[in-house]
Amino acid sequence: MSSHLSHGLGTDPVEPDWPPLTDTEVTGIVGPARVIWRSPRPLSAAAVVERSGRRLFVKRHHISVRTVAGLAEEHAFLRHLRRQGAPVVEVLDAATRGEWTYEVHSAGVGTDLYRDALSWSPFRSPAHARAAGEALARLHLAAEGFDAPRRQVQPLVASFTVFASDDPQAELERYVEERPQLAKGLADFPWREDTRRALLPLYEELAPHLSVLTPLWTHNDWHASNLLWNEDGSVATALDFGMSDRTTAVHDLATAIERNTVQWLRPGFPVREADALALLDGYRSVRPLSPTESKALPALLPLVHAEFALSELGYFHGVTRSAENTRLAYEYYVGHAEWFAGESGRRLRDLCGASGAAAHG
Repeated sequence: MSSHLSHGLGTDPVEPDWPPLTDTEVTGIVGPARVIWRSPRPLSAAAVVERSGRRLFVKRHHISVRTVAGLAEEHAFLRHLRRQGAPVVEVLDAATRGEWTYEVHSAGVGTDLYRDALSWSPFRSPAHARAAGEALARLHLAAEGFDAPRRQVQPLVASFTVFASDDPQAELERYVEERPQLAKGLADFPWREDTRRALLPLYEELAPHLSVLTPLWTHNDWHASNLLWNEDGSVATALDFGMSDRTTAVHDLATAIERNTVQWLRPGFPVREADALALLDGYRSVRPLSPTESKALPALLPLVHAEFALSELGYFHGVTRSAENTRLAYEYYVGHAEWFAGESGRRLRDLCGASGAAAHG
């Protein structure tokens, strides 16, 4: 049993998918340095390291997950955001060593208040939720003008193509065909039938609003543990753009609400409705939603996790070869949609919809 455990798809710590970064390994990338903290996040190996009194963030991916070219897409987005004054880390380097791809960033400013929290854990308070909403809106304003195309096909990207399409069934077939590991991973699941049953009825609610949602490069994993915090409770730095892609602002906002207010890892725990409203209020105080965006938001909530769940499924089947995590990713693909069609999910959607209606009088 390794002494360095990782977060998994449940609440118990698990053995990491990837070996932890070592001092020797880090030295080969950034020069003389030592690891001072290792991230428990499960999909890569990452650490804060100290070099000549300066702290850096080093992240290692298997080359089947990220190449330097794949990283270049999100790094270009980060550089654009920094030029626009957004509080994001500075990209310092990217390199390949054998079967591994490394990226090096500045460590960011602020305190990592959620360092040990499980991903998708709730905010500590509605005040934090509001601050996160404000920061997300500022990020979206800074993202305007970055017109790069969608990312190349690669694992662990939270895209928005299938349910942004006029024909989601045909688009889903294309999405799966482009990803052979995903296709193999789905072979034992009734994914076409489950999509028609659980997701397409929800898509019909979203479809009337799609044509007026403006494409935008977005973060796509906006949760409390991807933010560093100032002493006054505001957001100091936004971290981890690994899932970023060209989606829409409302898709990103819906993802933030879903990630932070529904306790997916603790079924039966109450939805953090006050946090959802605070996040929305904070966002709208900086970037008001149009009437159409407000109507699209509750319709997007059940669908924003779908493509990332599929991307995870392909990763777990084809890269880490975990049958259990492949099964869980499929359950998330269907289960998130089913939850939003149920009583608690419908209540959260209605709450977000009513908040939008109130904002527009």
